[in-house]
Amino acid sequence: MTCHVPRGSRMNSRILSPAVAAGTLLISGPAWADAATVDDVVVTANRRPTPADAVGSSVTVIRRDDIERFQWRSLPEALQLSPGLNVVQTGGTGGRASVFIRGANANHTKVLIDGVDANDPSQGGVFDFGAILTSDIERIEVLRGPQSGLYGSDAIGGVVNIVTRPPGGPLRLRARLEGGAHETFDQGAGVSGQAGVVGFAFDLAHARTGASDTTPLALLPAGRARHADSYENLTLSGRLNARPSARLELDGTVRWSDGDLRFTGDEGFPSAPAAEPSRQDARSLVTRGEARIDAVPDRLEVRAGVGRADYRTRLQGPGGAAPTYNRGDRTEADLRFDLVLPRGAALVAGIEAERERLKDQPVRYRNDNRAAFAELHLEPAGDLNLTASVRYDDNDRFGGEATWRLAGVYELAATGARLKASYGTGFKAPSLTQLFVSFPDFGFFANPDLDPETSRGFDVGFEQPLGGRVEVGATYFRQTIRNLIQSNAAFTSYENVGRARAEGVEAYAALRLSAAVTARADYTYVDAEDRATGLALLRRPKHRATLSAAWTPAERVALSGSVVHVGGWVDGDRSFTVPRLKADGYTVANLAGEYRLSEAVVLFGRVENLFDERFENPVGFQQPGRGAFAGVRVQWGRGQ
Repeated sequence: MTCHVPRGSRMNSRILSPAVAAGTLLISGPAWADAATVDDVVVTANRRPTPADAVGSSVTVIRRDDIERFQWRSLPEALQLSPGLNVVQTGGTGGRASVFIRGANANHTKVLIDGVDANDPSQGGVFDFGAILTSDIERIEVLRGPQSGLYGSDAIGGVVNIVTRPPGGPLRLRARLEGGAHETFDQGAGVSGQAGVVGFAFDLAHARTGASDTTPLALLPAGRARHADSYENLTLSGRLNARPSARLELDGTVRWSDGDLRFTGDEGFPSAPAAEPSRQDARSLVTRGEARIDAVPDRLEVRAGVGRADYRTRLQGPGGAAPTYNRGDRTEADLRFDLVLPRGAALVAGIEAERERLKDQPVRYRNDNRAAFAELHLEPAGDLNLTASVRYDDNDRFGGEATWRLAGVYELAATGARLKASYGTGFKAPSLTQLFVSFPDFGFFANPDLDPETSRGFDVGFEQPLGGRVEVGATYFRQTIRNLIQSNAAFTSYENVGRARAEGVEAYAALRLSAAVTARADYTYVDAEDRATGLALLRRPKHRATLSAAWTPAERVALSGSVVHVGGWVDGDRSFTVPRLKADGYTVANLAGEYRLSEAVVLFGRVENLFDERFENPVGFQQPGRGAFAGVRVQWGRGQ
């Protein structure tokens, strides 16, 4: 999408990039040096391009530069350094991965891919982050806190917005080839450019991991061999942009992915890792078309779009059991008005219609939702930005629900400190899976009497530059959720927990030792509990800390490293026959480096899990040990 920075918006130049001040992961050289680029614009927080220093919400931005510098190949890897997040993945590459933001449930995170709601209706609304490769990703924005005032259901915890490589510009060709541990062999290629009035960007990525031991040996019955997991993913994506006239712009995007996961399932009850492997074939298609008209140039823009997400999964269990199928899709249409008002103010308003369907069940189910929303952005003073949003959803199964959000940021001219605060409400309708899909073979049944979840949450924090080379900040957050949907104590169905509460602190320190050396440390404390029982919610570690650093010792050499520490948490065992146990924390270190042979050719290598830490997250699924990888990246483009 094209970023139009609204007239009157601030773009302050400071020694530290405003994007860094906003709590982003932009720690490479350009992120510190360039304080007025499009990378300093945040879209997700206000549904319109907004300078990062005018955003009152807590946002993390991950750029393409960061993905290449740290050599993240999948979305879970790219999110590991984000504050406030806990990433849980069942095994190695390709294993199902979920994200818990600030103690909320995994299905409380709304995921957008190029503007399309990409949450999977066939999996209870939980998005599988493990199925997303990073080859075509240009940037990721992570917005924390209740966001239903703008984004409706699924956004109680926050929003993850994935933007793929943009179309247009000079003709560029790129390719990547790498291999390494666990029988890994990855390739990628892409092209972007302009042909007359049409801009284009196309990307192809193939990833294969042949042998990853993810089943703990202690869980295997005596004499049973361990089967290694394997994963193969093919992803094709493309974006088109056309300007048939000066006031009309057309956009189209499509992303198709096919993932084949061979893994060790469970059998029996209490269950144990099966003697034969299982197989999951998962396909997804995300597509959207949008038209934008400058109805009143520089004042009023009108947008109309249609998007669709389609998921199909085939699961073949061990021992020749009959396969099961899951299929769900979501179709949405929207109309939006962007109005620029005097004195830096702006109004965004729109309507949306959505249909969600669950297929390949004995009975097919569907749910329709209609919504209207509006957001007002004000700059009453040069150092103060305020945002207010309101939304009304009309759900076929659960009726109407109004949500809202307020956010503000104030910069103290004397010290450069920025004070930020936000307050919002959330709404989450039960998924079709939770309402209607049972698993009688495992003694688990749906609950059609579930009520919607609602939430209220706020955060307040500060960001303070110190002497031009150091910046520190901290944010306190608190959220309460009523009617939280969890598995019941016997793990036989879902139930509404009367009330859950999550509160904590996110703190960071960013350091620039020189133009060649930068570093950043983040710490997150989360205390999430069921208020009815006083018990901690599952898979929410209280303590999480990360450290990342980048060093450019020579013009052609770039090095980076990261350390992720996750404290202990409460989890169930692999089969949940033990519903609550204390899981051990872990610490993982990664190193990466690259050498630029020429403007077009880069050699790179990395070591993951440097100290060969053995840990399970979640319990019962062992994460891969130390692995070394190397490859070459080639890019050719006009004007290079």
